[in-house]
Amino acid sequence: MSESNDTFNPFDPTGMLKTLRDSNMDVWSKMMIQLVNTDAYSQATGTMLDTWLTSSVPFRKMLEAIMMQVLTKLSMPSRADVISLAERLTNLEMRLDDMDAKLDESLRGARKAAGPKSQPKPTENQK
Repeated sequence: MSESNDTFNPFDPTGMLKTLRDSNMDVWSKMMIQLVNTDAYSQATGTMLDTWLTSSVPFRKMLEAIMMQVLTKLSMPSRADVISLAERLTNLEMRLDDMDAKLDESLRGARKAAGPKSQPKPTENQK
């Protein structure tokens, strides 16, 4: 465990600098907390982000078009291809689950209809 010693030590050349740094950081921290918690700051930040996002849309679309061309020329799947494949696989998985549930239901119905007579009798080894 480290213990904080707030007394001035003349033989510690960095002690005064550490104290100065700590007090400076405390002042900056309090000032920034007060600044960030204002309504004006949140409105200014929102305006800057909205402007940036609006202006970046054409660049994003251009980048997506270029990426699509590159992936096509490299015979690699695009994002849309992967999403389409994932949707198809999910659909197949759901159909298989439905078929499994129907099969289980029909097996239960067949067992009930057959009754206890169709169940195999235990042999001497199974007793």
